Amino acid sequence: LVSNSAHTSFCTVKLKHVGTRRNTIISYYTYTSFEETPMLVAVLTYMGYGILTIFGYLRDFLRHWKIERCHIAREKEEQKDFVPLYQDFENFYTRNLYMRIRDNWNRPICSVPGAKVDLMERSSRDYNWTFEYTGRVVHDVINLGSYNYLGFAENTGPCADSAAEVTIKYGVGVASTRQEIGNLDRHEEMEKLVAKFLGVESAMAFGMGFATNSMNIPALAGKGCLILSDELNHASLVLGARLSGSTIRVFKHNNMQSLEKLLREAIVHGQPRTHRPWKKILIVVEGIYSMEGSVVRLPEVIALKKRYRAYLYLDEAHSIGALGSRGRGVVDYFGLDPCDVDVMMGTFTKSFGAAGGYIAGKRELIEYLRSHSHSAVYATSMSPPVVEQIITSMKCIMGEDGTTIGLKRVRQLAENTVYFRKRLREMGFIIYGNMDSPVVPMMLYMPAKIGAFGREMLKRNIGVVVVGFPATPIIESRARFCISAAHTKDMLDRVSNCSHS
Repeated sequence: LVSNSAHTSFCTVKLKHVGTRRNTIISYYTYTSFEETPMLVAVLTYMGYGILTIFGYLRDFLRHWKIERCHIAREKEEQKDFVPLYQDFENFYTRNLYMRIRDNWNRPICSVPGAKVDLMERSSRDYNWTFEYTGRVVHDVINLGSYNYLGFAENTGPCADSAAEVTIKYGVGVASTRQEIGNLDRHEEMEKLVAKFLGVESAMAFGMGFATNSMNIPALAGKGCLILSDELNHASLVLGARLSGSTIRVFKHNNMQSLEKLLREAIVHGQPRTHRPWKKILIVVEGIYSMEGSVVRLPEVIALKKRYRAYLYLDEAHSIGALGSRGRGVVDYFGLDPCDVDVMMGTFTKSFGAAGGYIAGKRELIEYLRSHSHSAVYATSMSPPVVEQIITSMKCIMGEDGTTIGLKRVRQLAENTVYFRKRLREMGFIIYGNMDSPVVPMMLYMPAKIGAFGREMLKRNIGVVVVGFPATPIIESRARFCISAAHTKDMLDRVSNCSHS
């Protein structure tokens, strides 16, 4: 751990196995940096939010007395005596801060979300409360917002052709659950392929990535169990942990000292009041954190898991396909044994250009979830063309299609990521995350910069995602670039040059 007043850098040991007989281990280091917000910038950012809040209260006062036109959803006069459906203050941030920069989100796309997209132009006459289409299409906008890491979100090529063929044979929907009459042979093949891809015994798929976490964690943990969750875990993991009824304790992001402290306390003190041993201790982490661009310190997490006999739940939504020499996620990236991860979760929505999620691990685990997971028992089966998209893209990555296209895309993504991150750093931008992470957060800090940056980049035909409070800490607003194997060097150069200008 290297730290000073201006910069903090976490050093993660990355292990790789070289050779098959001697099982030689080579250790080297990769760095994940999080530069602290400069004091002056932090003060100015707080001042900016303070001014916005003051003007928000002033505008609410004018709206209350009907001096300014009110666009807020309100309950009818005859409903005033009822218990209010929602508190008016809950929407204060939405109507007074978010509404100013609302034009940066929900932009309608009218093309394939590949390296470039076409956007339908919108305009607003009431300061972003409502939008209307101008009829003009903005063509060839460089797409830095989609999670299309390997470029499989396309309407031409083997994936599209296979999906079209399956649509003709099976239709677009099953209209039933897997346990009734919605279990197709393509579902079975996909799950066997996922298990083979990950190097585990078995796997099962779900139609929605968010529900894969929120509906399966409650099936794995319950009352009397302890969940140790990284403070930056995705909302689906947080919801799943809360729905489980387990006790939840949060450790600092990627901080092994904080995690080990919680593990020790859990072992020593046990459950509150009774001090009985926990029925189960589940560590929940992500492979790549989607807002920070950091990679989990998996070797150390596994070491702690084994030492304290806990279980590990790994969410590889952003890392599967995007990390590792073979594109098989953070386990492949560190050269670890997949069997050391008890529950491997991931989604098909990003690197595979499809939809849904999976859980993989030991056969006993998967058979248990098939009968106890709400998402498996009650949810409709995945659409056949979506399943075929997953099968074809995964075979492409594995090389089972007889080509090296998939492996080339994995390597191209790695090259693009390192090149783009290096170029932004050389230009003086503050970049968060691991140098191998295709999620590249570039810090903006001040609220006024969020909207200005998104609009100015669109004027230059570049589509980016800008993120602010409450999705990030109040003084850490940022632009988040998502790199793809489909991006060319010229595209990345243009984006970095426009960001600088």
